[in-house]
Amino acid sequence: MIDVCLLGTGGMMPLPDRFLTSLYVRTDGQVLLIDCGEGTQTAIRTAGLRFKPIRALLLTHFHADHVSGLPGLLLTLGNEDRAEPLDIYGPAGLKRVVAAARVIVPELPYELNCHELEAEEEITFEAAGLTVTAFPADHGMPCLSYALERSRPGKFDPERAKARGVPLGLWSRLQKGESAEGFRPEDVLGPDRRGIRLLYSTDTLPLERVKALGFDADLMVLEGMFGDPAKAERAQFTHHSTMQQSALLARDAHARRLWLTHYSPANPHPEEYEEEIKALFPNAVICRDGQKLTLEFED
Repeated sequence: MIDVCLLGTGGMMPLPDRFLTSLYVRTDGQVLLIDCGEGTQTAIRTAGLRFKPIRALLLTHFHADHVSGLPGLLLTLGNEDRAEPLDIYGPAGLKRVVAAARVIVPELPYELNCHELEAEEEITFEAAGLTVTAFPADHGMPCLSYALERSRPGKFDPERAKARGVPLGLWSRLQKGESAEGFRPEDVLGPDRRGIRLLYSTDTLPLERVKALGFDADLMVLEGMFGDPAKAERAQFTHHSTMQQSALLARDAHARRLWLTHYSPANPHPEEYEEEIKALFPNAVICRDGQKLTLEFED
């Protein structure tokens, strides 16, 4: 399973009752964090979550509302007696941004590994127990969206294991996908089953590639910068998406759930548009800070 918490739902600037957008994703005791706007560490504490399991940070782009919480987060991780390295991923320019943050956080007891992703199409890698696909958004500057997946191997077949003479002591290792003593997982497992898929895409015009990579996702987290349809032209000009556009994108992607986030400060009551948005996509949620969900494997 994957536990998800939307730490904040704000865009551009924090409000007294709204943190900036950041997503906390936990699986098997490891945490992956997407974006780190001002106040992210406070939002983590407010949600009752832990810092120590954070293994990776994915940054979508380098506007302040997505990275200004980085120095504080790095310092807090250090104060937690962290020894494990932290992997940070982001567009070209990431190393320069992290170096700038380190000016006020010069000493850390752990290593930072910065991975600049020159993502013109798609780049896939492993982070915090998940398969991550980074792909370009359209925000008028280098910006990435991320698709996350936790795979699920096929069912273990004890009769096949016995027929192949697999020692009982190796069964659990093979079930976990490990090869052992000349036996391979595929020797005793059925076909792969559907895993869990999550897509995170904010600060972008609505794109076909978002729909394609979010197809049949368990959860799409998309931006709802503006709720007023009259702001569609403004959204186009600033390379953002409206709540209505994101709802239609999730509908056309056959997503199972949609979380809307990244609201403009000029959109103080996004819940006012809930009826309209649910008419477009019934499984849409107008999220609030601290929204939580557990995504589970199908039976």
